[in-house]
Order: sequence, then structure tokens, then C-alpha cells
Amino acid sequence: MREGRWQTGLGVELAGKTLGIVGLGRIGRRIAAFGALLGMTVLAWGPTLTPERAAASRARYVPLDQLLAASDVLSLHLRLVEATRGILGARELALVKPSAYLVNTARGPLVDEDALVDELVSGRISAGLDVFVHEPAVPEALFGLPNVVLTPHIGSGTVETRAAMTRVVVDNLLAAERGEPLVTPVP
Repeated sequence: MREGRWQTGLGVELAGKTLGIVGLGRIGRRIAAFGALLGMTVLAWGPTLTPERAAASRARYVPLDQLLAASDVLSLHLRLVEATRGILGARELALVKPSAYLVNTARGPLVDEDALVDELVSGRISAGLDVFVHEPAVPEALFGLPNVVLTPHIGSGTVETRAAMTRVVVDNLLAAERGEPLVTPVP
């Protein structure tokens, strides 16, 4: 619009598509609810996820490889710990359904960035990326690709979210001072 152009392509309807969620924690559960409301089939996998916990979030638990192959939209919501670093490498990305959309708003190092760049440059998959391995550096090959949307780690950039994050830090400092268990964010 700013360039004086109008829509020339068509979008993709989410209803009827499959949403794969990797990490069904606090944020992943909310994404699962959105997917279900949009009429998507919701699949989930996580290192500690059980079929019962997935079902309670309107998702179906499946093994990671199956989730990767079946998902039209793949959304990452894992914490970055040593066990999850690089959890999506070249082998896993090759399993992702051609034409799928990978959305990473969690942590850049969850994905082997070189392998992801190769997949995106090939045009086999598309991505929305808010996080990167070496922030603020973004792989130069991603700029200008029509199948990639890049944002500067701004997913949590709201006044309300930052206030809630600050509140958790303060509550944890006070709990530690009193020798009490640390508090976790409200789901």
C-alpha cells in the first residue's frame, strides 16, 4: 500500500489446516486454543508432554517426526535448554511438509539456522521469524525472500507483557528473600 500497489496474490485459509505446536506450555496452550478456534486440527509434541495434557489443551499428542510431516503451520514454543538447542536440525527440517509455514517466536537456537536458511532459500517452506541464533544479527540470505517474514524479537514487546515480566522478577526476588518457592507466571 505504501508503494501504491494493491494485492496481487492470494492468501492461505487456516481453517482445515493442521497446526503443529512444539512445546505445549503456557504460550503453546494459548496458540492451541487459537488454532482450534480457527478450525485447525491441532497436533502437539513436547519433551515432557503427555497425551492427556495435550488433549486438555484441545490438541492431539504425536511424535515429533509425525508432527513435522503433518503440519501446515509449525509453531515453536520450547524453552531453550541444552536438550532443546538445535532440536530442529537439517534432518527434522527435511521432514517438514513442503509448503509449510514455520513460526519461531520462542528462541533462535532451537533451530539449526544454517539448515533453516537452506530450506527457506530453496523456497520449499516459508517462515515467520521473530528470533535468531545471534541476535541482533539476521542471516543476510533471508532479507528479500518472499517466503519469509522477519521481526526484531518483538513478540513480547507490549507494555502489558513487560509489566508482567517485571512483576514476576520482583515477586521472585521477594520470595527468595523470604526463603519461599519462586513464583511462575500466571498461565
